[in-house]
Amino acid sequence: MKGFDPKFADFPDYIIGITREIWEERGIATLHAYYARDIVVRSPGSVVIGNGGVIAATMATLAEFPDRQLLGEDVIWSGSPEAGMLSSHRILSTATHAGEGVYGAATGKRLQYRILADCHAKDNRIDDEWLIRDQGAIVRQMGWDPRDYARDLIAREGGPERAVKPCTPATDVAGPYTGRGNDNEWGARLADLLGRIMGADMAAIPDVYDRAAHLEYPGHVTGHGHAPADRFWMGLRAAFPSAVFEVHHVIGREDPTMPPRAALRWSLTGRHDGWGAFGRPTGAEVHVMGITHAEFGTLGAAPVTLRREWTLYDETALWKQILLQTGDL
Repeated sequence: MKGFDPKFADFPDYIIGITREIWEERGIATLHAYYARDIVVRSPGSVVIGNGGVIAATMATLAEFPDRQLLGEDVIWSGSPEAGMLSSHRILSTATHAGEGVYGAATGKRLQYRILADCHAKDNRIDDEWLIRDQGAIVRQMGWDPRDYARDLIAREGGPERAVKPCTPATDVAGPYTGRGNDNEWGARLADLLGRIMGADMAAIPDVYDRAAHLEYPGHVTGHGHAPADRFWMGLRAAFPSAVFEVHHVIGREDPTMPPRAALRWSLTGRHDGWGAFGRPTGAEVHVMGITHAEFGTLGAAPVTLRREWTLYDETALWKQILLQTGDL
């Protein structure tokens, strides 16, 4: 890995290793070395520019969740050390809400939730990031409804005029990474699948998903088979039927001892003009920032199917966009 610390065996080891070092080993100061000074970090709830903001947010999170663990499930990556590499990594996090912070007064609740993040790294340093936490899972485990949490957060941030603006095309900032991924067939399969679904071809689900597919969706929802996949994707698309679907980044990989897999970063941008996962249509302009991971395979001579899927978007950020525009506060 030219340009990277030799203590890391490969790029997945680098991503998982620095995550553990920063969060669990309390090496927060290593962010000065591992993150570029002017890094752009986009999450559905905000756009943060600069390493100083990342360090402050990391310390605030650890003050609120001091025993937080980040268990690396997978790193799906593309690129090269010379040109720069893009990782889409998946983490299962456990934590106890033991301190006061952005989620309110400490509840003592024990939490489990996932994070999907795309990070661009070159010369041992991350300089561009897209990060989605399962905020719906976090707030539900604390006893909140995501809409009520978003409403309360707006108030705690000082009201509509002072509230932190969610990440949208209007608030986004261009970063140094301009790649689109790779041309591996498994990434193409996943992009085609989501394109069909977003084009209202829901028959793509029984065509592509295994009957026993394992599914993980926002709100820490686990499902199996065709019906939960149909319910999730139908509910999302039905809420924003005229929104524009766009694929921003596609990676496919085949690695020894791993099933063929893919990572897709995508968005839906448009109006909340349909009945679906977000209730009564409000006409609000929304931007859904999503990441999907998938694994493909077959049992014997059967056709290849999608056997596992993980998709995340931030329900609370979407409700915040809706509430800020409708004034339902």
